[in-house]
Amino acid sequence: MDNLHQHEKVTNGKLAELIERVMHGRQTYAETSGILPDKASKQPDITITAKGRSPVVIEAKYMREPENKVQEQAREHVGESVDGETHPIEAAIALRYPAKLEQPDNIGAKLKATNELRYCAVYPNGKRFPTTGWLKGSVVDLADLIHLVDVPESAFDKCAEDLEKSIDEAVSHFPSDVVLINKIFKLLGLTEDLKAKDLSELQRRKLKRTQTGRIAGAIIANALLFQERIANTREHIQPIHQLFCQRRVSAQKAALKAWDDILKINYWPIFDASRQIIDLLDAGTAGKILQRLADEAERIQEQGLLYENDLTGHVFQRLIIDRKYLAAFYTLPTSAALLARLAVAKMQNIDWSNADAIRALKIADFACGTGALLSTVYDQIANRYERTGGNPADLHQALMEQVLYGFDVLHYSTCLTASILSGKQPDIIYDDTWFCTMPFGRQKDGTVKIGSLEFLDKAEQRILFHTGDPAKQVGSHSEDSLKVEVPDNEMDLVIMNPPFTRAANHGGEHANIVNPAFAAFGATKEDMKEMGARMRDLGKKTCYDGKAGLASAFAAIANKKLKPGGILALVLPLVSAIGQSWKKFRALLAKDYTDIEVISIADAKIEDISFSAFTGLGECLVIARKKSASLSSPASTSATRFVSLLQRPANLAASGETARELITTETERQLEDGPFGGIDIDCGDEKMGETLMATVPKTKPTWNPVRIRDFELIQTAYQLTQGKLHLPRRKAKPLAMTALSNVGRRGVVHRLIIGPPYPAPFYKTKSTPKPTDTYTALWNHEAKREHYLICQPDRQLKAEKGQEERANQLWHRIAGRAHLNLDFRFNAQPLAVAFTKDPCIGGTAWPNVNFPKRSWDYAFALWGNSTLGLLCHWWHSSRQDTGRGRTTISAIESLPVLDFRALSQAQLRKAKSIFDQFKNKRFLPAYLADKDKAREELDRAVLCDWLGFNKTTYQAVRQLARKWCAEPSVHGGKQRP
Repeated sequence: MDNLHQHEKVTNGKLAELIERVMHGRQTYAETSGILPDKASKQPDITITAKGRSPVVIEAKYMREPENKVQEQAREHVGESVDGETHPIEAAIALRYPAKLEQPDNIGAKLKATNELRYCAVYPNGKRFPTTGWLKGSVVDLADLIHLVDVPESAFDKCAEDLEKSIDEAVSHFPSDVVLINKIFKLLGLTEDLKAKDLSELQRRKLKRTQTGRIAGAIIANALLFQERIANTREHIQPIHQLFCQRRVSAQKAALKAWDDILKINYWPIFDASRQIIDLLDAGTAGKILQRLADEAERIQEQGLLYENDLTGHVFQRLIIDRKYLAAFYTLPTSAALLARLAVAKMQNIDWSNADAIRALKIADFACGTGALLSTVYDQIANRYERTGGNPADLHQALMEQVLYGFDVLHYSTCLTASILSGKQPDIIYDDTWFCTMPFGRQKDGTVKIGSLEFLDKAEQRILFHTGDPAKQVGSHSEDSLKVEVPDNEMDLVIMNPPFTRAANHGGEHANIVNPAFAAFGATKEDMKEMGARMRDLGKKTCYDGKAGLASAFAAIANKKLKPGGILALVLPLVSAIGQSWKKFRALLAKDYTDIEVISIADAKIEDISFSAFTGLGECLVIARKKSASLSSPASTSATRFVSLLQRPANLAASGETARELITTETERQLEDGPFGGIDIDCGDEKMGETLMATVPKTKPTWNPVRIRDFELIQTAYQLTQGKLHLPRRKAKPLAMTALSNVGRRGVVHRLIIGPPYPAPFYKTKSTPKPTDTYTALWNHEAKREHYLICQPDRQLKAEKGQEERANQLWHRIAGRAHLNLDFRFNAQPLAVAFTKDPCIGGTAWPNVNFPKRSWDYAFALWGNSTLGLLCHWWHSSRQDTGRGRTTISAIESLPVLDFRALSQAQLRKAKSIFDQFKNKRFLPAYLADKDKAREELDRAVLCDWLGFNKTTYQAVRQLARKWCAEPSVHGGKQRP
């Protein structure tokens, strides 16, 4: 029987049956003629279709067949039309069956059990996923890829763009009546944008009209789209093309009548606000707005995109003007999918085939925005249930009524969250939801509220709006009766992309704002002060830190609400990994959480190192499990897995495969192992990133291994902190190292020197400093004077009147010759340590570092500007910005440096000699350290002549320089000369 072979058509038929079994709502056709109208005689191996999705064709061959053959057959189908389908084929799948499936017995059982299918997706213009090689997995994994590639992305992007344009056109008809605008403004829960204070009265009115009109237009558009969708499932609901063609009935009256009928069913989150808006307008204006948006809704219907739930959510993000001060950024769909997949995968002891077990879950987002994260969590739960053979529709009512909780301060955000989730199964009615708008700012009773952060106070909170109960709408109940309770220690999962704004106010665009963290919604100075005080009070004894910002407060809420064993999943600024202000958060995780995972992106461009849109800064994903009694451990360390992606997943397929690889890959390499790198995360033959385990101390936890392209570098840096010079391909050698605070004393923050906000003894003059000046300072960066080890002071300081004694005291306490680069642009600045010929005060960019021995100044300048010193500076800094390493005045105390106490007198004299040799040599920016002749000579002098290492060690350090300069966080994408 061994010479018998199963025909591919039989295997294809069995595979089609299995796919349809685990993908509800899909129709599969195996070996079917006439399915391609333009090529009627062709029989694709398998065709999968679904309403609102692009068809997907699978072409399959056994492994013995040439791999190019099956790829070309699949690629031929891309762009073709499928009979009865709106969208063309945007992706096809090439599949290779393992050899064991050629045997004719038990083919169905073998297919179901195998984990050795090889497959890839092919797209237009020759694109392929993965770029090279093949994915490997089961039928369920293949079904997951089908689900990810059948989104009609090109049509979706074009549709989102057109919908935004139609909203803007509709807004042009919006009235200018101030009283009416104010009514709609209040109805939507909006308040004036902070930047409006600098505008004229006419400009403020125009801005307010635009803001109100755009949000109102998006809400009306969303209602029309949803009406069109449910009209397909409910006979008594009119589609909009019938709604607005009735004679003697205005569009306004027709819409109000239709939406009243729909509200009798429910759907309050979608239709209540839009109905109230239309009712406030005059018939002519309402008709023009409705007709323009109805035309667009019909076009979307014709394009088969009504089933794209994120369409209006995507558009809403472009319309929110208050984003700047709320710092609430849109979680990109690929990022949301990655975070949700990893978070749901960490949820333990859940039988995903058991609908009752799923219905018992509780999942919350306390800063839900437009619901991107809750929506993807919903999808993950539904998909897991579906893959076991269940129908996701059976879960919808429970997910809406009792599983998912969403809170936000933006009224239209909670409405849209509920709307998007309702659209998952629009024909299924639910009685209640837990998507609530929270009070923010000054209240009618004179108190201030800070949104869902109030849950830090007590479990029961007053709310402004409840999306699920028709009796609990804005203005229809006394405020005291609108309450929601979220008990502590109850949530199975808390997932959030919280606001990043900070209470600190040190300049820039927030220079004149009392408290940027609470500056949204037109808060007054007094409001901001009281809200800040409220936050400080609620944040006591939590991981909140005002310098870290509101994100740390939301992390505190998540910790308070999670049950033991529950999962924390957050999008956070990258500074949370290393920043001093985030140390309480990291300590909380090290002490009370396990299975910690930190994911960052090593890419160079600033727009590509975040998981959200429009942030302009680096971000990371943090996922962890809260310890239960059985997981508690007295150990002084906590194991953390670090994942560094080479780039953000480009599409949903890449996001899904990245998550699958991370879920299934065991990370065996440790930070402490030495410079051997991490474990590669691959997609086909392409490397997506690396993972590395690190033992994080609970006392002073830092997450240094973030945003790293080559983990060998971070392992070498770690070994330096342990007093070892362990270079790639070399044995470890002892090297005396210590924290900077053990050998030197840092200066003070610049605000204590010149103020504000503190009363300070000095002020800066505009005069160029001269050698005869009493007080001078090295204050800012200036490229032309920073190419040499010795830098000239750039500011003259004067003692404030009445502060002369304090000025003298401060001068004698902090003035010195050695200065550390606090905000190091690796791709523009040459020096980590600057030296001034005479003592001066260090300012914003160059704080002082003073040593008990004058000779240590020279040693510090040599070490800090060598390749090993640059590596330590990079290791210790926040890599939140591209091509730059930031640190703080307090954080430099723990900077790893050479232990100057271990140097002999002869070595200290040699340091002075080497310094004199190099003080007039011109250094290139640090990102060119591998090509810089001066840096190369400095490395040789430091390693061989000063510290006594041999030539091979020096050569290994130069190789290390090449590795370091190749890091995206170092070069920042800047072209090398």
